[in-house]
Amino acid sequence: MSEQRGASQWRLETSLVHAGERAAAPQATPSATPIYNATTYLYPSLEELDTAFATGEGYLYTRYGNPTVAAFEAAVTAVEVGRGAVAYGSGMAALHAALLAACTPRGETAPRPRCLLAARDLYGSTTVLLDELFAARGATVVFADLCDLAVVETALAEHQPEVMIVEQISNPLLRVVDVAGLAVRCRAAGTRLVVDSTIATPVLQRPLTLGADLVVHSATKYLGGHGDAAGGIVAARTGLLHANLVRQSRLLGASLGPFEAQQLHRGLKTLALRVERQCASAAQVAHFLDAHPAVAQVNYPGLPAHPAHALATESFGGRFGGLVSFVLRGGGAAVRPFVNRLTLFLPATTLGDIYSLVSVPALASHRELNPAQRAERGIADGLVRLSIGIEAPDDLVADLALALGG
Repeated sequence: MSEQRGASQWRLETSLVHAGERAAAPQATPSATPIYNATTYLYPSLEELDTAFATGEGYLYTRYGNPTVAAFEAAVTAVEVGRGAVAYGSGMAALHAALLAACTPRGETAPRPRCLLAARDLYGSTTVLLDELFAARGATVVFADLCDLAVVETALAEHQPEVMIVEQISNPLLRVVDVAGLAVRCRAAGTRLVVDSTIATPVLQRPLTLGADLVVHSATKYLGGHGDAAGGIVAARTGLLHANLVRQSRLLGASLGPFEAQQLHRGLKTLALRVERQCASAAQVAHFLDAHPAVAQVNYPGLPAHPAHALATESFGGRFGGLVSFVLRGGGAAVRPFVNRLTLFLPATTLGDIYSLVSVPALASHRELNPAQRAERGIADGLVRLSIGIEAPDDLVADLALALGG
């Protein structure tokens, strides 16, 4: 057998492809997780590759796992006190995966959705997802006021759903659910509880510690927090649900990329600092709006008039999130002039950034719902949602005062 040719004997074209690649890992540990952008991973022999496939240990292909993504998943698992987490390319992909995992019967691998009980005041795209990808394919989707535990008990007994889906703090009306109360009732009914915690974030409350089965984040929002990376993540309370997520992630292929994972993981490190500032500023903005004559109603759990103020105070430790929504007295006709006069609040269809943002739900998050559906959910044409950033709160109030006309 002839001696193997070394790199020094390769022709130019071969050297351009292979030279410098696959160097041994450094002995020192980098202080930050590197970006591993390889799509596949190599093993010394076919036997070792076969073992990796058989055991599921080690990295094989980026859809099956990536070290940078795994670091972000490990961080969220720790923060949410879960058994494991799986990251996705967007918040909607994460929510879809969570619902599929929750609809998978125990001991099986394929989801079989029969009935889902959903909060009436969900993010608009979540409602459309339930209607078009679940109800349209034979599942029963029941929408109800899940802030009312009496309604919850009746709905669980009547419909016997496999899954309940709620937002911890709803978008955009900022209603608050009793996660612990829901978890007790779901457990008794054999229903899995999925909580979208995007707005509350782990800084305010960690649903898995209260008995929820799955917690979902659009990591594009507060977890990343800088408006430069899209992603979603689901953390599971049990190993079985985590295994369901892993299995379905590999089949769906909606994987988070390593560059986005690195940015989201970096953003996670300052989450507590940002949310503390955003909560404090949102409180100042909410009290200003509540006293302004051009504003008909303010939705903010930190105001004593909010129907869930006592629950929010007990649940969130005196912090109430970084969102404020309100209805202008002039209705829909007053929205465009108001938004166009703002200078610091940027018009954008997202939330949770370091920048302060303004959105009109009827034109953005709930645009896909028809007027009757929006009215049923309390989405008025004059409703405006503010996502408070980390700017000086006095500057934000001044911007709003000018836009409101004094």
